[in-house]
Amino acid sequence: MPQSRRTAFHLGILLMAAAFMIWPGMALAQSMSFDLGTGSDATLTARLFQVILMITVLSLAPGILIMVTSFVRIVVVLSILRSALGLQQAPPNIVLVSLALFLTAFIMAPTFERAWNEGMRPMINEDVTMEQGVSNIIAPVKSFMLMQVGSGELAFFDALAARSFGAVKDPSGDPPSPPASPSIETSGPGGGAAAMDGKDLLAMIDRAAQMADGPAAGGGAENGGADAVSLRILLPAFLISELRRAFEIGFLIFMPFLIIDLVVAALLMSMGMMMLPPAIVALPFKVIFFVLINGWQLLAGSLVLSFAG
Repeated sequence: MPQSRRTAFHLGILLMAAAFMIWPGMALAQSMSFDLGTGSDATLTARLFQVILMITVLSLAPGILIMVTSFVRIVVVLSILRSALGLQQAPPNIVLVSLALFLTAFIMAPTFERAWNEGMRPMINEDVTMEQGVSNIIAPVKSFMLMQVGSGELAFFDALAARSFGAVKDPSGDPPSPPASPSIETSGPGGGAAAMDGKDLLAMIDRAAQMADGPAAGGGAENGGADAVSLRILLPAFLISELRRAFEIGFLIFMPFLIIDLVVAALLMSMGMMMLPPAIVALPFKVIFFVLINGWQLLAGSLVLSFAG
């Protein structure tokens, strides 16, 4: 075979190989399908709305879990402890948040197990409707909040809602819960729709403050149990109650460290060392005092027991 024909033959083979290499082939990527089912336009619209609502709830799930659990009280107390010790970045924020999350999971484990067994699992197995499953999930969380919320905060927001928006009706269809505190008489155009003035607000605060500061479980039972209290009233009352109790615990934590600061400042003044900051000298004493009394264990145990009963 002449050299020119041999070269042309080899060139043709190379061109055919290149053509096979660049020939488009079938992509073997995983296929995805999003089936909303068959039915009328109204059914498809309802299912699409359910999907959008579920995605929205999942995106807000971390914030919702923080609002309805013991996380708020724990993380506020831990932050106050760090301030009382005089430490700026030790422990770091990530450590405090992680500790608060683990303690929250420990405290809320019975509530989450009940919500899973009574609501989530039957809904996944399609034993109950989505509406009934969501209601069963909310019920144990609502019971936990009622056990922890102060009766004063619950009465205040109940009266505030009744004064501002009228009787609050529970979304489940139950009759509206009666105000936990006596109704507030107001004078103004429009009767119940009149704007609240300063005197009405002060009267409402005074009546709420006169109530017991204990948990509102008994009051909830008198009003028909957890179903008689609307989440619209329970959520802000629970958050305010958690912040109040966190500050009460923080005050008790601050006192021994404040005494150490005062003693160190008095000693430095008596020795004429006024240029030396007392906070720097008191810091190691506060740290070793907290370590010697096994402060972390005491604090964690106290926080967990504060949610018992």
